[in-house]
Amino acid sequence: MIEVQHLTKRYGRVSAVEDISFRVERGEILGFLGPNGAGKTTTMRVLTGYMPPTSGKAVVAGFDVFEQPLEAKRRTGYLPETPPLYPEMTVREYLTFVARIKGVPGGERKSRVDAAMERTRVADMAERHCGKLSKGYRQRVGLAQALLHNPDVLILDEPTAGLDPKQIIETRQLIKELAGTHTIILSTHILPEVAQTCQRVVIINRGKVVAVDTPENLTRRLTGSETMYVQVDGAPADVKTVLEKVPGVTRVTVAEGHDGAAGYEVESEPGRDVRRDLARTVVGGGWGLLELRPVRLSLEDIFLQLTTEEQPQAPQGEATIQ
Repeated sequence: MIEVQHLTKRYGRVSAVEDISFRVERGEILGFLGPNGAGKTTTMRVLTGYMPPTSGKAVVAGFDVFEQPLEAKRRTGYLPETPPLYPEMTVREYLTFVARIKGVPGGERKSRVDAAMERTRVADMAERHCGKLSKGYRQRVGLAQALLHNPDVLILDEPTAGLDPKQIIETRQLIKELAGTHTIILSTHILPEVAQTCQRVVIINRGKVVAVDTPENLTRRLTGSETMYVQVDGAPADVKTVLEKVPGVTRVTVAEGHDGAAGYEVESEPGRDVRRDLARTVVGGGWGLLELRPVRLSLEDIFLQLTTEEQPQAPQGEATIQ
């Protein structure tokens, strides 16, 4: 549904995006992550036809965004980081105007506008001028305009920016409901949002893709081993020594415990499930087994591992471009 091939965008000597490639399958929600200045917004602007690439290709819903721009745009809904609202229009007037310029048939405009306002929870602000809306409401009206023409593809740049916690939960739920009938690229700085919403993640750093995978697969790739957390009611030195002798265990480190019982992180050979042997060893030693669970890297850990290498300084007079 979306295919990016060797995309590069340069501003003079500064590369905002350098030879990136990825695909988004039909009905999928893809999380697009990266630190400020990584190239996320530049990539989204290229995908929506807002700016041309220096080289490479972008295809949306089967149409090249620069060889067939109108066809690609008809099938794309875009929420930029700052929603494109007209402050002198009411919410209803603005959405009706957007529906008209997006080619929604006249007989369907009112029902489409009403449906979009209901889905994004802005119906109570229908007669308020856009210039008098709070930041959260402006963001939701921006999402409503992206949905009006029922596009195949939604490109959402920071869709929950400025929303309160209740609105964030509602917007996440709406995005998940849109999956399947829409293909979605979601850019965000809120990492739990990606973990809760997206099936796959693209992580971009300094203009280059550094990872494309599911959050679960990224965890396995970056740890390189299986790790279990074990909490045992027993003498730490004795427990550690015994756990180290369990077949398949490669390393045992003392971790934070609770309620006076020690905790241990037990690493094992990749692909080896040592849970039964660990439980049998602890119980057989006469100790109390209080907790046994896998340890996973959080999305924050993955993000930091992939994006916090030493950053080169830009030449004097040049700015990092997002």
